[in-house]
Amino acid sequence: MSHLSHADELYLDANATSPVLPAAIAAALDAMGGRFGNPSSSHAAGLRAKQILDDTRARARRVLGAGPGRVLFTSGATEGIQTAVLSALCAIRERRAAGDTCGDLLLYGATEHKAVSESLAHWNRLLGTGLTLQALPVDADGRHRLDILRELAPRAALVCTMAANNETGVISDLDGIARTLREHGPRAYWMVDCVQALGKLPLDLAVTRIDYAPFSGHKLYAPKGIGMLYVRDGAPYTPLMIGGGQEAGQRSGTENMAGIAALGAVLAELEQGTAFRSHAGMAAMRDRLAAALTDAFPGIVFNAPLAQALPTTLNFAVPGLASKDLLDLFDAAGLRVSAGSACSAAKAAPSYVLAAMGLPLWRSSGAVRLSFGPTADDDFIDEACARIRRCGQLLRAPLLGPSPLSGAAHGLLQVSAEGRHGWIAFDLDAGVGVAIDPPLALAPRIAALVGARGLHVAAVLGTGSDPEGAAARAALRAALGQAPADPGPLGWPGDAAAIAIGGRVLARLASSGTRMAYLLEAADGDGIAFTGDADDVQLARPAALLCHGVDLDGQAFRTLDVAATEASAAQLAPAHLAAFLQAHADALLVDVREQPEAEAGACHLHGRSALNLPLSRLAEHLAQLLATPERPLVFVCRSGNRSARAALALRRAGHAQAWTLAGGIALAH
Repeated sequence: MSHLSHADELYLDANATSPVLPAAIAAALDAMGGRFGNPSSSHAAGLRAKQILDDTRARARRVLGAGPGRVLFTSGATEGIQTAVLSALCAIRERRAAGDTCGDLLLYGATEHKAVSESLAHWNRLLGTGLTLQALPVDADGRHRLDILRELAPRAALVCTMAANNETGVISDLDGIARTLREHGPRAYWMVDCVQALGKLPLDLAVTRIDYAPFSGHKLYAPKGIGMLYVRDGAPYTPLMIGGGQEAGQRSGTENMAGIAALGAVLAELEQGTAFRSHAGMAAMRDRLAAALTDAFPGIVFNAPLAQALPTTLNFAVPGLASKDLLDLFDAAGLRVSAGSACSAAKAAPSYVLAAMGLPLWRSSGAVRLSFGPTADDDFIDEACARIRRCGQLLRAPLLGPSPLSGAAHGLLQVSAEGRHGWIAFDLDAGVGVAIDPPLALAPRIAALVGARGLHVAAVLGTGSDPEGAAARAALRAALGQAPADPGPLGWPGDAAAIAIGGRVLARLASSGTRMAYLLEAADGDGIAFTGDADDVQLARPAALLCHGVDLDGQAFRTLDVAATEASAAQLAPAHLAAFLQAHADALLVDVREQPEAEAGACHLHGRSALNLPLSRLAEHLAQLLATPERPLVFVCRSGNRSARAALALRRAGHAQAWTLAGGIALAH
């Protein structure tokens, strides 16, 4: 078993998806069991299935306040968006062909889900409508700029906005948009992405000016693969799919009856149940979570005003902490949160939503989203708050500790950000440290790390004269309360021959133009060299290990044994881990998560407790791990990414028995 069972998880990523409501599961099973018939069939089995279809549609009409408008079942919001865009563009093309003036702009909110802008571009190109796509800016609070909409509305053919943003939870001023369109763009069609609104905001669509409103069931306790599309009575409609004539010819294809039945159960709960919290109740829960976050992370900044956001969503950033670091820590504590939209989570880029709001890079790239659903109860929120505060305590604990392997008071910490690597060589007994190539974004974090241990930073050094490196050194010195200017070439203190770091000595090696290398002499003889680039091998020749300031193939360091550099990481499938450990009694399970993560959720796999050796301390311990090349090393982490880098480093250094657990602890059952 892994360090954390599914029952111990606290799921706080409801804007991405939600667990399926038990009543919805039961309804789906009933639709696949006793009422499995095809609703288009006229016999009794078909009629029983059709009853599910009719009852769910009737309930949806009441919940949405659809009035005489259409309500179609779709596969989800993306299909609904495609259908709405296709319908509007076909109508616009017909109006233009008839000589009707109908605008030349396809307006969409700058913070819309990418499904909207991509759909607009796709169908505009495919239909040859030749309209111009233009983003409607938002203000610093994430709300659409109505002043700019007022200017552009007379040219708008279609306007696409959302009821509430999936990343920030910001609620759009739909009344203001409707008023602006009524006064300045009365003939423009209007689509409103209502995915995040269902169950969280009041809906009475028939009394609004909204022409199209897509919904997605899996955002509110229904399964994935089922959604709805509301189409205002009188709004143009073109089917996306034609075939057998299902949905009264409006959306062909045999209906997803299990999904529809499950959605019906959720809608029934919305209409008459008691399991969903009220808006005020959800807001109170969110405020408690916000208070816990504020206690845990002094300096936290919330990226959207809570008064204008969904009562279930918090988006925040913490100075000096990357979103990945926070996500790793929360995940170790069993708190499932995200860095933004789940659809964009695999893309290592700042949030375009927060960038559109004009927020600084550290906030848009370091954002974390916490979201819960309307079924959350007080016990759930209490436990979430307790774990959040525990995470804050763990981060405040001194992280520059003794060696995890030997217990020695001296060490070497890797600090990395945005493809750049810095190094802190320190000695706890001597109370001194040296920083080399500190990444600019981590200056406050590094200052906090050394400050927590009361270390005197004897020097802030660089290996190159590039402007970013100089700015990073100045920022770190300022954060440490030192004069920001380099005291000598690339930060070297005056005419000093060497810098003592406890029992070790850091010396300058020969320079090459504007580049410098340093050698940390170890007590056991083998040294560690620091250069700006791994190509500076000649500068590093006296050392056994080369630590470089830029990322090369996912690595921050390498041995100088060139022959070993062609190795690749060996993966161990989670299903094979138990047998591997049983066959190799001497195998060492190595958890490369950072210390706070390991303390938040210790790693125990198949009766083995893992040794916590953070990836940031791996370079320091490489020689010790290489000393027993016959002993299997199984590296693990949360997702398998960091453990793969650790195993690759060992393999490239010549350790043939280094393995990474594919998929990480999350998949190790």
